[in-house]
Amino acid sequence: MGNVFYFAWESDLIKWMQANLEGFGVTLAYLVSVFGEEMMFVAILGFLYWCWDKRLGLSVGLSLLTASLWNPLVKNIALRQRPYMADPGIRCLKAVDPKADVMDVAAQGYSFPSGHSCGSAATYVKAALGLKKRGFLILAIALTFLVGFSRIILGVHYPTDVLAGWSLGLLAVVLTGLLEKRVRNRAVIYLILIGTALPGVFYCHTNDYFSALGMMGGLALGEFFERRFVHFENTRRVVPMILRTLGGFALFFGLNTLLKLPFSKEFLESAAPASFAVRSLRYLAVTFALIGPYPMLFKLFDKKGSAEGSVKEEN
Repeated sequence: MGNVFYFAWESDLIKWMQANLEGFGVTLAYLVSVFGEEMMFVAILGFLYWCWDKRLGLSVGLSLLTASLWNPLVKNIALRQRPYMADPGIRCLKAVDPKADVMDVAAQGYSFPSGHSCGSAATYVKAALGLKKRGFLILAIALTFLVGFSRIILGVHYPTDVLAGWSLGLLAVVLTGLLEKRVRNRAVIYLILIGTALPGVFYCHTNDYFSALGMMGGLALGEFFERRFVHFENTRRVVPMILRTLGGFALFFGLNTLLKLPFSKEFLESAAPASFAVRSLRYLAVTFALIGPYPMLFKLFDKKGSAEGSVKEEN
């Protein structure tokens, strides 16, 4: 299942890298790859939005989710098998789903473009541009490069997958930046970006598309809810920042787990339209809760942080 196409040099390069970068090189690639995964993006976006600068957090989230919607649009057309599936000389050093057979395309996903590379470019470059510090931009570029490089070493992506992923991610940075500068109505921005991805409803058969679609809807609804009813303030105090971030993680995992309970594991893992719809609605609800209602609790966190600070000063 899937298509096999690549340049001969790509396969040769992966095998050379795996043969000559064993040990520390592979370990480093394994660790760096984490910076292109969902949980890392949730942590970064959560910290930016809940603690540092909520406008920047929303801007970075918009870029990431746009890239996350576009990536499966291309993947479900190209249907390119991963390198190790096409060439037995290439090893899979980090499977997408460790519990499944590495040759199971449905579980491991398609190769082109690289989602890790796409998400890294859309997140880190967008955040660095928003922070307006040269050092952050250099770090963002380096981290984006390393994430893509790691995916090649690990045998899960061809170099052209990574190049395409970077291109899509940077395109999302540019487009969302232009829209935010020229379109004042936030609802129109969300409608435009969702509209670019809606064709995927008719042909995408992978979870990542429907997760991103739900999250984009949740981000939009959460932003409007927060602006209308919440109006929370960011904080730079350490204890409240830690509490806000940990609380957000707990809500993310807890609510995600709770919303799965009414459905069987077989249904949730199936490729049925109803399963995809439930997935989108689940991610919409979770994202909305994190962006909109959850910040209502920040006054409690801030009070706790203030109380602990007062105790330290008295001692």
